[in-house]
Amino acid sequence: MCPSATLAMSEKSAQLRSQGIDVINLSVGEPDFSTPSAIKEAGIQAIMDNKTHYTPVAGIPELRKAIADKLKREDGLYCEPENIVVSNGAKHSLANVMMTILEEGDEVLIPSPYWVSYPELAKLSDGTPKFIHCGIETDFKMTPEQLEANISPKTKLLIFNSPSNPTGMLYNREELAALAEVIARYPQLYVVSDEIYEYLVYEGKHESLGSFKNIYDRVIIVNGVSKGFAMTGWRIGYIAAPVEIAKACTKLQGQYTSGPNSIAQWASLKAIGDPDSTKEELAIMHEAFKNRRDYMMKRLNNMEGVEARLPNGAFYIFPDVKYFFGKSYGDVNIKDDKDLAMYLLNEAHVAIVPGSAFGNADCVRISYAARMEKIEDAMDQIEKALAQLH
Repeated sequence: MCPSATLAMSEKSAQLRSQGIDVINLSVGEPDFSTPSAIKEAGIQAIMDNKTHYTPVAGIPELRKAIADKLKREDGLYCEPENIVVSNGAKHSLANVMMTILEEGDEVLIPSPYWVSYPELAKLSDGTPKFIHCGIETDFKMTPEQLEANISPKTKLLIFNSPSNPTGMLYNREELAALAEVIARYPQLYVVSDEIYEYLVYEGKHESLGSFKNIYDRVIIVNGVSKGFAMTGWRIGYIAAPVEIAKACTKLQGQYTSGPNSIAQWASLKAIGDPDSTKEELAIMHEAFKNRRDYMMKRLNNMEGVEARLPNGAFYIFPDVKYFFGKSYGDVNIKDDKDLAMYLLNEAHVAIVPGSAFGNADCVRISYAARMEKIEDAMDQIEKALAQLH
C-alpha cells in the first residue's frame, strides 16, 4: 500500500518547522475552526451523565434515528435507523463498505482525480481499482459516456464524491440524473456516494445520488461530522445503506472495532439532531471559507502559467500547473508536480500536495482551510517563487 501523500507533506512541513522555518501549511484537509460550543457542551454533559460505557456496535439508537431523519429531511433519501451504521470516522465507514461488498477480482471504478485513500481501501478489500480520467476541460467531472465506457462484467462498485476532494467540484442534479440513468442499466453495480463535504457548498445545492428512485437501493451514502461541523478529532462517520449491507457492516465492525466512542456519539447527536444550535458559528465558518476561496482564486488566476477552475464546495483548489514542468531556478529543475510542490515548500515555505497523489499529475491541491492572513502570505510567496522559474 502507498502512504498518504497529504500526511507525508505534513510530516515534511513539521521537519522544517522543527528547524525554525515558518511553513504555511496549505496541505491538510481539516477546518481550522473549533467545534461549535453547543456540540462541545453536549460532549461534556455526556461525560457528566456517565454515558461512558460500551455502545451498540452500529451506534446509539438516538444518533441513528437522528441521522435517518436528517437524510430524509435534507437529502430526500429512503432510510430508517436500521439502514444506518455509525463508525469511527468516514474512512472507517468506507472501509466497512468495501470489505463487505468486494471480492477478489471485482473492479472498483474511481473517477480521477480522487481522494488518496479510495484506491488503497479498494486494494485492501481485494478489489481492483479502475480509474476514469476526468480532466480540467470538464471541471474534473465524470460524464455519463465515460462511466458507461468503463463498466465491464467485473465492475462491482463505483466510488463517487461530490463535493470533491481534491477539486471542490459539485455535480448538479441534472448531471447526477444522467449518471443515475447509466447506473440503473447495470444491476450488479453498487455506488458509494461520499458526501462528507455536503455542508460546504458555496454555489448551487448539494444533491445526493441516493435520492434517485431508479438506483436508491444500490447507493450507499458515506458521511460524517468532521468537515461540516469542524469535528475531525471526534472521529464519527456513518453509512446509510440497504439493510443487508448495513447488517453486514455491523457484523464486520463488531469484530474489529465494536461501537464508536460514546462521548463523540452524544456530541454528534447534538450536531445532527439540533442544527439550530450551531447555525451561527457554522455560518461564520462557511462565509470565511467562501471569502478565502474567492481571494485565492483571484490570486492564482493572476499568476502566469496557473489555470484554476472555481470550486463550488469543500475547501480546496486544484490548479493546473504543468506550464512550469521543464523550468528551473538555480540548481533546481522542475520535472513534475512533485518537484514543484517540493520547490514551493523549500523556496516559498508553503506546503501543498502534488496532484499525482490524487491521480492527476498536471495539478496540485491547495487547501484554503487556513486563516486569511496566512493565505495572503502564502499567495505572495508562491507568486514570487513561481516567477523565478524559467
